[in-house]
Amino acid sequence: MRHFRRLVVLVVLMAVAGMGCNPTALSPTFGPAAPTLHSPPRPTPRPPDPLVPTVPGVVIASPAPPTVAGALPASPPTGRERFGVGVPLGPLDAYPVERLGIGWYLTWWVQVNPPRPAGVDFWQMIRVSEDGYRPDEATIRAAAEANPGSTWLIGNEPDVRWQDNTTPEQYARLYHELYTLLKAVDPTCRVAIGGVAQPTPLRLAYLDRVLAAYQEFYGEPMPVDVWNVHAFILREERDSWGVDIPPGMDATAGVLYEIADHDDMELFQQQIVAFRRWMAEHGQRNRPLVVSEYGVLMPPDYGFDAARVQAFMAATFDFFLTATDDEIGYPADDNRLVQWWCWYSLADTTYPTGNLFDPQTRTPTPLGISWAGYEPP
Repeated sequence: MRHFRRLVVLVVLMAVAGMGCNPTALSPTFGPAAPTLHSPPRPTPRPPDPLVPTVPGVVIASPAPPTVAGALPASPPTGRERFGVGVPLGPLDAYPVERLGIGWYLTWWVQVNPPRPAGVDFWQMIRVSEDGYRPDEATIRAAAEANPGSTWLIGNEPDVRWQDNTTPEQYARLYHELYTLLKAVDPTCRVAIGGVAQPTPLRLAYLDRVLAAYQEFYGEPMPVDVWNVHAFILREERDSWGVDIPPGMDATAGVLYEIADHDDMELFQQQIVAFRRWMAEHGQRNRPLVVSEYGVLMPPDYGFDAARVQAFMAATFDFFLTATDDEIGYPADDNRLVQWWCWYSLADTTYPTGNLFDPQTRTPTPLGISWAGYEPP
């Protein structure tokens, strides 16, 4: 649930590296400062993101917010190429990630010269809003020219009002502009739709409107090279904790998940199957799927201790690697449901429950050690 203006909230908001090594502690290095929008930004700041509810008697002060800053192989990935990680506090090479076994990473931003320790892939991401997109066209062109064959994610949770907060119709327009731009600069690139926060009926309805708007505006189906979704389990209720209601939609509530549902593997699997089924129903079965952000945002004080998070992470890896379906899976990948996934996160100070590294010492956490030692089923 990354964005580059996290504000202090009186809730506790919220792992993948490590190996029994003795890494050298490095001084923190942060990503680039928040850039200007392609079009003028709205004058007022976004509200705090109440992803995690306030529980009486549990108050943890949030630290100062960090700044934030996403290439896929030509064929379905294999082994550790599938494993990705989000890097909110970078750069990636400030951490000893070589023995982690990650195949790719993203920073929620565009980079012309992204670090690639141990040859990992970097996924570019352009941010969108009702006002336009960022960074500007010149930066996007430079990054596309310098990194041919990359995958570009267009937006980050446009369905969430404290993320990219974009109506379906405006998203369709921006996607068309950016898809056309990227393909003109680099015909070999692959373009992915922005990931909605979670594949619930409410958010699938948001995507239905995106596809309908694109068809209406441009007279053809929306071209998507890689489908993308986030896989959180958070409450959908207007002005409540969680991910609220997508912009432009009149509903007051969707799925009313509770705190304990946040790492429910049955619900997690149901959501992924539901999204793949939605893809198939929309003629998109022959496209790969990436889960470009998921993890545990709830803090240990809410019952999400290290053992519970480790168990959830390992269970998701098992599921991603083995889940197939002869009717809705991706045929080019032995009918697997998911081709790539991205854990949140490498190291964060706002949502630290899923940290793979300590953001201050740059040493692996127990969860990071668990990631590095994971053995496929």
